[in-house]
Amino acid sequence: MPADIRIRRVYDQPQAGDGVRVLVDRIWPRGLRTDAAALDDWAKEVAPSAELRTWYRHDPAKFDEFRRRYLGELLGAPASAALGRLRSLAAAGPLTLLTATRDVEHSQAAVLARLLRQAGEQDEGGDPACYAHLVCPDCGSVTSEGHREGCPATR
Repeated sequence: MPADIRIRRVYDQPQAGDGVRVLVDRIWPRGLRTDAAALDDWAKEVAPSAELRTWYRHDPAKFDEFRRRYLGELLGAPASAALGRLRSLAAAGPLTLLTATRDVEHSQAAVLARLLRQAGEQDEGGDPACYAHLVCPDCGSVTSEGHREGCPATR
């Protein structure tokens, strides 16, 4: 059964079917009181770096490149542990990834949801936080996002 993973704005009212609500932004949302957020967790470790966020500026035209760079950042140690935690939460029941971003379909929450859904569909064993099998050994790209130009694997 596929994981029930949703993405929503943190400013939206909680809904009964949200399950576990996790904020996936690095910075606390403007104007939101902590008690009003109704969060179960704040996974700052999986948020894009400040440099990537600044480069992207939520420009939908840059989303494909943002996704590729962000997936590369998620291979790091702090993010992989947090991804394992999110994957466990998704396996246990509904998971709602929250972001302050207005355009949730072009956000890190959308990238994370897709990654977690793909991981949930795979029946391969191994550590739940390990996504090394998704990385091309020749060019270092996440294979589901395509290989880098000139990669020997594409010849």
